[in-house]
Amino acid sequence: MNEQCQTLSIHTRKITDSCRDKDCIEDLRVWLTKPSQAILDTAAGAKVRCADLLYTYIDVEPVAFDRNHYCIDVTFYYRILADATVGCLRPAALHGLAVFSKRAVLCGEDSAAHIFTSDTRLQQCDGPTLVSGNKPTAVVEVLDPMVLSSKVLEVCDCGCKGGGVVQLPPAILGLFEEELVLSGEARRLFVTLGQFSIIRLERDAQLVVPVQDYSIPTKECCDTPGCAEDPCEMFSRIPFPAAQFAPTNCDEKEGCCYTTTGRTEN
Repeated sequence: MNEQCQTLSIHTRKITDSCRDKDCIEDLRVWLTKPSQAILDTAAGAKVRCADLLYTYIDVEPVAFDRNHYCIDVTFYYRILADATVGCLRPAALHGLAVFSKRAVLCGEDSAAHIFTSDTRLQQCDGPTLVSGNKPTAVVEVLDPMVLSSKVLEVCDCGCKGGGVVQLPPAILGLFEEELVLSGEARRLFVTLGQFSIIRLERDAQLVVPVQDYSIPTKECCDTPGCAEDPCEMFSRIPFPAAQFAPTNCDEKEGCCYTTTGRTEN
């Protein structure tokens, strides 16, 4: 390796601003599939079992009164799995969709440059236009939500939430085998979710960094699974588990260890 330190110009993304959120999303409406809604309308009750994040839609727009800040509108789409109690039979599985939207305002720094790349395409709307821009890139990191509670309400109840017509992307609807019921149901399922997320804005940047040498792969290519490394070579690098051969006292508990000066518990 060349010990002399050199410099190299690279293109990367600089994080201009970021934030984290711990959202408690109360009474989020669940749109069930047709078979699931038919079960819920006659069930004695239902409880949400789990929620999986399907997709996150992100939109970035500049703040009108501050050129350095941007609004990040984020919409989360969740697949909901619940259990409905029908008589004395085993619980019936319910499948549905829940949607949650939120907004964050972050500093994205200002840039007057119009950015074109090889991915820039000519779009046809009212007329041909080339799309370029100087908006920062929004990145959202989110964990699958925690199910905190759920409930079933009659549609005729005055306190029932989530009314009105909803517009769902066709791509999201296509992830369900059956059609979702968006109106006309007798009962509605609601869920309360806990969600952790990180939102950040990034801008393209050219940096000069110190380097010692170019990174060259040391692993040889192979054309069959499992041939990348010899199993005996891999086994030879595993340290010998001497501690597992040491005798233990009859009253020694798991998770405790002994030293020459006495007993220590982890």
